[in-house]
This record gives sequence, C-alpha cells and structure tokens, in this order.
Amino acid sequence: MKRFSKEHKTLIKNFGALSVLQGLNMVLPLITLPYVLRVLGAEKYGVIVIANSLLAYFQSFTDFSFNITATRDVAVHRHSNKMLSHIYSRVLSTKTMLVLISFGLFLPVVLLVPQFAANKTVFLLTFPALAGYALFPEWFFQGMEEMKYITILSACIKIFFTICIFFFIRKEADFFLYPLFNALGYIGAGLFAQYLLITRYKLRFSFIGCSRIFDVLKTNFNIFINQFLPNLYNNSTTFLLGLIAGNAAVGVYGAAKSLIEAANTFISILSRVFFPFLNRNGGAFEKFKKLMLLTGFALFAGICALSKPITLLFHLKGSNAVWMLCIMALSVPFMSMYYCYGTNYFIVKREDRLVMKNTVYASIAGFIMAFPLIMGFAGIGAALNLVIARGMMGIGLWWKYKTHKK
Repeated sequence: MKRFSKEHKTLIKNFGALSVLQGLNMVLPLITLPYVLRVLGAEKYGVIVIANSLLAYFQSFTDFSFNITATRDVAVHRHSNKMLSHIYSRVLSTKTMLVLISFGLFLPVVLLVPQFAANKTVFLLTFPALAGYALFPEWFFQGMEEMKYITILSACIKIFFTICIFFFIRKEADFFLYPLFNALGYIGAGLFAQYLLITRYKLRFSFIGCSRIFDVLKTNFNIFINQFLPNLYNNSTTFLLGLIAGNAAVGVYGAAKSLIEAANTFISILSRVFFPFLNRNGGAFEKFKKLMLLTGFALFAGICALSKPITLLFHLKGSNAVWMLCIMALSVPFMSMYYCYGTNYFIVKREDRLVMKNTVYASIAGFIMAFPLIMGFAGIGAALNLVIARGMMGIGLWWKYKTHKK
C-alpha cells in the first residue's frame, strides 16, 4: 500500500509540473500570436510556419524515437548509474551523428528550392534549434519521472522567447528574428540540461562508435517509422497548402493548428506522465484509458464552443476560419486514442511493429489525400486531411485493441 501511495504521489507531482508547462503553452500563444500576426502579417508568419514544418522532418529524424525507447530504458534501469550512463552515451552519440547528417541534407534543400531560397535567412536561422532539441534530454527526465526539470527548462525557453518577441520584433522586416530567438532558447536549455545530467546525476559520456550507432538505429527503426511517418500528412499538408494557396493561407492554417496542438500537448502530457508508470504497472491501463478518452472529447467540445471568440482574438481572418478550427479540433480526441492505445498500451507491451504498421497506412493515406483535398478546398481541405489521417491512426489502434482483448 505504501508503494502504491508513493507512485500515485509521483504521478500527481509530475502531472502538476507538466500542467504548469501546459499552462504556459496555452497562455503565452494567447499573448504572442495575435501580436505576431498583427506586426508580421499572415504572409511572413506563413514563411516561419513553412520553415518550422521543414525542420520538423529533421527533428523527427534526429529524435529517432528515443522519446519512447530511451524513456522506456531509463524507467527500467533508473537505479543503475552504469546503465544510465550507457543509455546516455548511446542516445547522445546517435543524435550527434543524425544532426550532422540533417545539416548535410537541410542546406541543399534550402538553397535549391526557389521558394525556400527566397527566404533562406529565415530557414538557416531555424536550423540551430535542431541542435537544441537534440541536446535537451527530455527522454531522461521523463524516464526518471523528474518532470519538474522539463517544466522549468521549457518554461525558461518560452518566457525568453516571449520577451524577445515583444522587445525586438517591431516591424515586418524583423521576422527573421523569430526563428533566431527560438533557436537560442532551445540551445541554452539544452546545454544547461546536459550540465544537470553530468553534475546532478553523475552520468558519463563515452562515444559508442559508428558500428554500435548503426545497431541502435536498427533496433529503434520500427518505432522511428511510427514517429516519423506522420510528417507525410502533417508537414506535407503545410507545404502543399503554401504552393497552392500561398503563404498567407499557410499563416492562417498554421495559427489555427498551433491552437489545436496546444490542446494535443495536454493529451501528450497525460501520456508522458503515465508512460513510465504503465511500464511498471500495466494493470492500471483501464483507468488511464477512461481518463485519456474523456479528456480528448472534453477538449474537442470546448474548442468548438469557443471557436468564434478564439478566431476573433487571434486575428484569424476569413469566412472559413471558424470551420477550419472546428474541423481540426476533432483531431484532439483522435490523438487521445492514438496516445492511449498506441504509446501506452501496445508500445508498453513491446508491440512496436503493430503500431508502426498502423501509422504507415494512415500516414500514406493522409499524404495521398492531401493533394485532392487541398486543390479542391484549400485551407478547409488541409484541415480535413489532418483530421482524417489522425482519425485513421486513433481509430485503427482502438480497433486493434478491441481485437487484441478478444
């Protein structure tokens, strides 16, 4: 009973810490996004959205599913400093190599694609954030169930970024500063987090060598595919919308999507808090399932009910802005199903390949559907494509769960 009580206290503490972070995710965009759209305009903001969408491919590539696999390993070996140092060396060695490969691919893409080359300064200033992402050991703090460090460091990033926006971005020509401040925030937090791992947790880094790095990539491949392929429908939708409807349409779509992703972040927090716990206590899944699904549907209903004032507050102009927001809101309960049955059920049970196959089918379908939907319905089509792809991911795993239980 004592152990049970202690673990529940840990869950509550971690949820409280990440809820503070979620509060910042909700409040700070309410402050900055209307200002950014007013000062920079939808077209310039659209360039920033496209640059971040391109970087998201490389972010998923560099992470290579360590947010799942390394978290799982840390949760299991949390009391062995030798094993933790081995996991740390394995992750940091692999990520360093992947960041270097990413830069070798990112640079020619930016210089050779005319639409990117026209704004190459913004794209090149966006890339250093990838080094910050790679340095930030969220996987370690999550596995150790020390969410307060994620909260404190992430809060520092967001507050620094917010202050810089209001102090330095005063006119449309300043839009290149937006990715610069974002990158500086992530690099600073990543370096400080590395300092914590070395001083507080006494971890020691040792380069594992290229042959062992390839072994790590092979081991992580199934979950990596599961994490990476959603970019096919997610970021490709943004690129295609920009090509067909222009940067201004991407600006409106990106702003609306950022609000939906704030709600999805809350779902992700629940998933991250319970993931290490469920790896040790699989019998708690039924209660966790009810919590996740109820939260997802409650957020969807709340966004739809407040859609009109939200679009006015965030300067989302156009007759379709409300519809776009409500359509995309449906992705929130679908993502709650995905996190519930995928990350916290099948991956906990080491059914990585099953989750990967489900994601592959949904992502390829979303990529194919993006073309006719966006060509026919522009921003509304992009919103529909996002929801359909995420619906296939969530409902597909729910159906496999029902079959699996039988």
